[in-house]
Amino acid sequence: MNRKKIVVLSDIHGNMPALRAVSKSIKEWQPDTVIVNGDTVNRGPLSKDTFQFVLDKRQQEGWHILRGNHEDYIIGCSNPDNVSEGPEYELMRFAYWTNAQLGDLISYLDELPDEFQWFAPDGSEFRVRHASMSSNRDGLYHLADDKAIRQQISPPPAVYVTGHTHHPYIRQIDNTLVVNAGSVGSSFDRDKRACYGRFTWNESEGWEADLVRVEYDFSQIERDYAESGFLSEAGGLPQLMLLELRRAHGLIYRWATQYQDDVLNGKITIEKSVRKLMMEEDIRPFTGHPGWQADK
Repeated sequence: MNRKKIVVLSDIHGNMPALRAVSKSIKEWQPDTVIVNGDTVNRGPLSKDTFQFVLDKRQQEGWHILRGNHEDYIIGCSNPDNVSEGPEYELMRFAYWTNAQLGDLISYLDELPDEFQWFAPDGSEFRVRHASMSSNRDGLYHLADDKAIRQQISPPPAVYVTGHTHHPYIRQIDNTLVVNAGSVGSSFDRDKRACYGRFTWNESEGWEADLVRVEYDFSQIERDYAESGFLSEAGGLPQLMLLELRRAHGLIYRWATQYQDDVLNGKITIEKSVRKLMMEEDIRPFTGHPGWQADK
């Protein structure tokens, strides 16, 4: 029987312990094809290590690597006309820090494609993009209605696999199986485990999808935040990224809604705004070493 096994992993974000654990799980399943669906780098402490890991897998095992919005951010940080101080710089300081860590590897980011396609023997299309067809920042959110997602995936394939939102799900919309493979490096669905997607096609059943959760050494990623310099050198926002890991839920959007305009207008520093957010009742329990305490 003709059969195809495909893995899609996304949004690693410099989390090396999670990537190692997921890679082990992938090896045990023995897929035919592996696609890394963008955001391998940035927003985490070990971007150089994670990107070199997937580059080695591409060379040795034929993994495919796609481009996400955070690859674009890092490429953009190399523009010599960018500001090098002030609120606008502080807002993206974590990305400039990652850019410096990656060094010569940045040249590989610019070569990454936006899309992966495979056509099964029955002609059905399996398509992978970091977000929507229009933009790698246009997320397919789990609470979006069918009409919105129809527009985002048009023209509709048999299977559309996305990432970006860090919130895994499987939905059937018309004749399309829409799958968000979740995040390896920082899940936002209240489950701290790494997540990736497994896909199977065969002649009798067509396409099937499964989301796989993987335990990893969470204490190590916390040490990586401290030992890499990410917490101490990359500005205030990495403090929130660490809290996102602990909560398995997003915080940057919440911070941006409340404080970003005031930071850019010089009304408050990014550090003070982060500390104010950390004082909120639902966030305080997640603060502490190796990050900041909420009450300091």
